[in-house]
Amino acid sequence: MERAYHKWFSEHLQRDMELLVFGHKGKAVLFFPTRMARFYDYENWGVINALATQINNGELQLFCVDSIDRESFYNQDEHPEVRIARHKQYEDYLVNEVVQLIYKINGGDYIQTAGCSMGAYHAVNLAMKYPWLFKKTIGLSGRYDLTKNYGNFRDLLDGHQNDAVYFSMPVQFVPNLADGYLLSELRDLEVVLAVGKDDPFLPGNLEFGRLLNEKEMPNQLHIWEGTAHKAADWIKMVPIYF
Repeated sequence: MERAYHKWFSEHLQRDMELLVFGHKGKAVLFFPTRMARFYDYENWGVINALATQINNGELQLFCVDSIDRESFYNQDEHPEVRIARHKQYEDYLVNEVVQLIYKINGGDYIQTAGCSMGAYHAVNLAMKYPWLFKKTIGLSGRYDLTKNYGNFRDLLDGHQNDAVYFSMPVQFVPNLADGYLLSELRDLEVVLAVGKDDPFLPGNLEFGRLLNEKEMPNQLHIWEGTAHKAADWIKMVPIYF
């Protein structure tokens, strides 16, 4: 399959950022890494190879972006307000730099977001906030409110709340959406969630699915056996849901 490496200095993040592109055409997939992982990990874990047929056939073109989670949500050296502000800069980088690169390289108007674990949060949150940019979002083994405790997974913002936090947690802002245009765009967005029945994030997925249904937003929630929260599981999931 075609593979291309890109690196540039991000004006929004004020640092170099890297990503990998797999494929030559097809539906563009903005693919987010897992918790504090890197843009090359899905390739190393075999997740990209699980999509080799679709990529080589020109059905999918993957854009595997890097994470800055160590500088945002997992940066315990900074106050939560600084952490969420850094995350907002990451969103600005994605929307204003990465999406523009996708338009340039892919040439189509179909972009979907996807991610596993923490990457699922990034994928779904971005699509929920900017639904006019995307056709579909796929969250595998994800959590959609980082301020809630799920088992051993703690609140990443230490109880801090402000508008930036609220508008970055889909489980928080979706129930209160009232803007007609935004709701219309969200109802055109295809939402696919998958999670293991023993995953600590299952209750959050069930809650999120219920909230989407209440807002008449089409969605699918697939529950897998076991925890289903490892690369071996995602290798099985991606050919089904991408």
